[in-house]
Amino acid sequence: MATTRLMPLHTGKGRTVGQAISDIIDYTENPQKTDGGRLITSWQCDSRIADAEFLFTKNQYIQKTGRVRGEDNVIAYHLRQSFVPGEITPEDANRLGCELAKRFTKGNHAYIVCTHIDKAHIHNHIIFNSPSLDCTKKFRDFLGSGKAVRKISDRLCLENSLSIIENPK
Repeated sequence: MATTRLMPLHTGKGRTVGQAISDIIDYTENPQKTDGGRLITSWQCDSRIADAEFLFTKNQYIQKTGRVRGEDNVIAYHLRQSFVPGEITPEDANRLGCELAKRFTKGNHAYIVCTHIDKAHIHNHIIFNSPSLDCTKKFRDFLGSGKAVRKISDRLCLENSLSIIENPK
């Protein structure tokens, strides 16, 4: 049974956009948690330089649209997906994390999936860039987006014979 949580990433705490992106990606890519980096998968970006690529896309978005936000600007999204201990292999968890990211973003945003195996429960950290790949729009957290993530994750779990939470609160 997978649980999910979607969190917007802001600059905050006096960090630049580049620092904020770099900090979260450095945390999620930790080799001690990802089996030496073996459990890192990226789409439409290179995991080794994803922070620079995300920042480049943000600058392209600003140039194309002329839209600039202040401190409340969402620069990326952090989606966490946790599984019941012993129910899934790290490789399958990573594969399901990639499928969750692809379905939720409809393939319109670059993402990186890092599967952590340092705890009793295997869990994914999915970071996806807020600007779309074509730099014409940004992902906007919508009312019910957390519920949408859970529904997609539950569907993936059922498709892969994993348990789900029957009555989520």
